[in-house]
Amino acid sequence: MANTFTSLHYHVIFSTKHREPWITPDLEERVWKFLGGIARENGMKALLIGGMPDHVHLTLALPPAQSVSKALQLLKGGSSKWIKDALPQMRGFAWQDEYGAFSVSKSNLPEVTAYIQNQREHHRIKTFQEEFLTFLVRHGVEYDERYLWD
Repeated sequence: MANTFTSLHYHVIFSTKHREPWITPDLEERVWKFLGGIARENGMKALLIGGMPDHVHLTLALPPAQSVSKALQLLKGGSSKWIKDALPQMRGFAWQDEYGAFSVSKSNLPEVTAYIQNQREHHRIKTFQEEFLTFLVRHGVEYDERYLWD
């Protein structure tokens, strides 16, 4: 076969360092757009970006040659630098090193999209830590809680 055809979608979650609430409502649109621009420049498609002041959710479509870890390195590194350079009040900003990435079938994208769009509603009930643990359990990811939170 002359071409490679893929449909590689991920729900990615990562937080600010120590889950500090850096991404205030007045800044979130700029941060989400910048993350989308980094994705586009690197051959990814950010289908939806959203989140809360202390964490981000993205649905990403990745090209077949790009690893999830490389995608996250580009997204987090590029956005962290931009945030510190463009927003002087955020010079101490950093993303958490860790992240969660969960594969999503095309048929489940609407459900993931709705989940990301309703973040404020979800977080009236659950903390980020509770939410993240739920994803790990749902996807059968083994973890040791002693090393989960820094």
